[in-house]
Amino acid sequence: MKKLLIEKPKQIVIKECEIPEIREGEALLKMVTGGICGSDLGVYRGTMAYGTYPRIPGHEFAAQIIKINGDPMGFSEGQLVTANPYFNCGSCYSCQRGFVNCCTDNKTMGVQRDGAFSEYFVMPTERLIDGGGLPADELALIEPFCISYHGIKRARVKSGEKVLVIGGGTIGILAMYAAKLYGAKVYICDVAQDKLDKALELGADGVLLNNDPEKFDEKVNELTDGNGFDVTVEAVGLPSTFQNAIDAAAYRARIIQVGIGKRPLNFDFTVIQKKELCIMGSRNAFMSEFKELIELVKRNNIQLRNVVTNEYHFTEAQKAFKDFDENQGTMLKVLLHF
Repeated sequence: MKKLLIEKPKQIVIKECEIPEIREGEALLKMVTGGICGSDLGVYRGTMAYGTYPRIPGHEFAAQIIKINGDPMGFSEGQLVTANPYFNCGSCYSCQRGFVNCCTDNKTMGVQRDGAFSEYFVMPTERLIDGGGLPADELALIEPFCISYHGIKRARVKSGEKVLVIGGGTIGILAMYAAKLYGAKVYICDVAQDKLDKALELGADGVLLNNDPEKFDEKVNELTDGNGFDVTVEAVGLPSTFQNAIDAAAYRARIIQVGIGKRPLNFDFTVIQKKELCIMGSRNAFMSEFKELIELVKRNNIQLRNVVTNEYHFTEAQKAFKDFDENQGTMLKVLLHF
């Protein structure tokens, strides 16, 4: 079989290897479709804080069960599945309290442990999630949707509230979808006009081009009648966009930090007390949220595939990652087909 391997930053190779053996409690999966995540891109670039090399990327996927060793746990050969890719230790303080999404020894596929971008790979059966009849291309998008959905749930978004999502990439657009499930009005902020145009096409209630600090404040006031947004979602990970999330927030607003920080922050925190802001982090997602979202996507006929802008065969992985690296301002979700 073939597997993709990031040997070092900017260098992807395809290697031949044996199909892995499975142990008790594991399933052998045949990869069907995978999505390139921002963290995969970070490992490729050498900018991912948690990344190590060499590394098989990939934790957004749809795969077919080939074989199960031991208790099938309701699964069967030939079934299309995805899986929870965040491996938790089960014994740390977070895990003991049920917060397995932020395990202190978390190992996410494609980052701290090898991922799914191989023709065949092994998963613990207990981590598998039934695809619920979704096509493979949509099922592969459930994991990034979960990242956004978990954050929106943390923010307790309510019907009629105004939500500003800062960052018009895949996670930002999926955060918009998630907030709309709760009846919110959602606005997208980005530096790239192409992404704002796409956001409007996909259902944003408004957009904000973030290329001038003075105009940013003016636009926020215009969109909120001078009140600020009830919820702001930071989905970029830069000091400047975190500041945007603070500045755009109404008094008593909730701020959700979804983007992984890329640089230290120099921040005047007096505003937190002054505006009585609630700032929350959001990391990974729960297994239950994967299952919830699959049902919500079906029930609400959410067209997840609309966030896909580019597709490649997995043998073109070097080109796919290079293109995404050089054109992130215009590309949203990139799929690899196996």
